[in-house]
Order: sequence, then C-alpha cells, then structure tokens
Amino acid sequence: MKDFLRQNGILLLVIALLLSVLIGISSAFLGGQADPLSNMINVVVTPIRSGIASAADWMEGVYTYVFHYGELEAEITELRAQVAGLEEQVRQGEEASRENEQLRELLALQARRRDFVFESVKVTARSTSNWESTLTLSKGSTSGIQAGDCVVTATGVLVGVVSETGTNWSTVSTVINTGTQIGGIVPRTYSAGVLEGDFSLMNEGRLKLNYLPQGAQLVSGDEVLTSGRGEVFPSGLVVGRVEGVFTDPSGQTRYAVVAPAVALDSLIEVFVIKDFEIVE
Repeated sequence: MKDFLRQNGILLLVIALLLSVLIGISSAFLGGQADPLSNMINVVVTPIRSGIASAADWMEGVYTYVFHYGELEAEITELRAQVAGLEEQVRQGEEASRENEQLRELLALQARRRDFVFESVKVTARSTSNWESTLTLSKGSTSGIQAGDCVVTATGVLVGVVSETGTNWSTVSTVINTGTQIGGIVPRTYSAGVLEGDFSLMNEGRLKLNYLPQGAQLVSGDEVLTSGRGEVFPSGLVVGRVEGVFTDPSGQTRYAVVAPAVALDSLIEVFVIKDFEIVE
C-alpha cells in the first residue's frame, strides 16, 4: 500500500484537484443548485427522514393517548353520572308537576262534589283480551273498595265500575266493557238512555247510549253524563261525547255511539268513589 502511494501519489493528488475543480465549476454553472452528488444523497435520504419523523409523531400520539386514557375514561364516567342525575331530576320534576296538577284537579272535583268519598289507587294491569276491557287496581276490600263502586279520573271522568275485589286488589270493568250498564243522559236535550258496552264497538274504543226516546234530537259532540237513575251510581260524571245517532236493525230503538272522554291506555292513578249522596 505504501509503495502504491509513493508510486501514484502525484496522480491521486491530480485527480483530487480535478474533482474539486469540477465540483466548483458545477456549482457555478448550477447557480446555487446542489451538485449531483449531494443531490443524489439527499434524494435517497429525504424519504427516510420523512418516515422517521412520521413514526416519531405517531409514537408521540400513541404515548399521549395511553398516558391520558385513564383520565379521559374517568371524565367520561363522571359526565355520564352527571347526565343520569340531571335526567332523574327532570323525571322527578315532571312527576311532581303531574301530581300537583292532578291534586288541583281533584280538589276542584271535591269542591264541586263534597259528597264524594275518594280512595286513590294505582292502575297495575290492563286486560289484553278482545272480549273484555278491564283494569286491575292496587287496592281492594281492606281499603273499603266494593263491587259496584265507580272509578273516575281526577277531573271526574268516568273510567268504569268495580266488578270484583280482593284483599289488596280490585278489577274494574271499563266504560267500554261489554258488561257495562249505567244510566246516561245528554244535558243539552235531557235525553236519557242506558250506557252499554258493545262487542263490535269495544274494539273501536266506543260504547252505546241505548234506548233513546224517539224524539231525541242529539247531534255529534253532545256531552254525555251519568244520570244517577236507579240510585246505584252517582250522577253528573262525564262519560264522553256523541259521535253519531243510529237506529237498530229492527227499526224500533235508536242509540248513540259515544266516544269516552277517558284515555284508558294512559291511566296511572285513578280514584274510587266509595260513597256519595244520591241525587235524582
């Protein structure tokens, strides 16, 4: 190797000088652009540098996510608990508002009918049969509820009549049940008849005001109340409104189809009239 350098040292020096001159000339002609060798090196190295930078950014993101995951999970859990608490407050507020409104309505009814003795009960079940329409209530004979007692809403709208009682439950035949038979009257014309459930009308949520006088001039929208006839049920309870007047197939009897004023599917709490004064 030493011999090679001694013999060719001048040649190598000349070659190095020529390369330096060529690089300088190239830089001058390229006007500030990188020389081919530098350009080639950077072409190869630049994608590698970009990849390393991207990988570093990704690793930093992963580290940040893992480091803060526990904190984020705790914050989400706390926010969910706060939302659940707020929803419960809203529900309680709505329930309190509903109860206050119902209490005001009941007080207004009691002011009108001081003779009524009420028992507040919850609706615990509804019938699903096509042959009957009944409700199950949360109280029975131990609360003084008896078969034949009328059941109303807080505004005095008739729900039905107690048909059976147990120790702590009772069954109500609703106004549209086929077993319903209550005296009814249209105050506008003083036309009286018998409120009856009907199989075909029950599926439509309707009942009949049967045995109307021939001269009764009823129109759609007429209000129907209980008449109190027979001294079995209280008078003046709202039943519903007339939808139409018809004549039965025999042509002998006229009847009105009545739409109940009560929404049976949405009842939560009702009131049993355990006692009342008979008013003819």
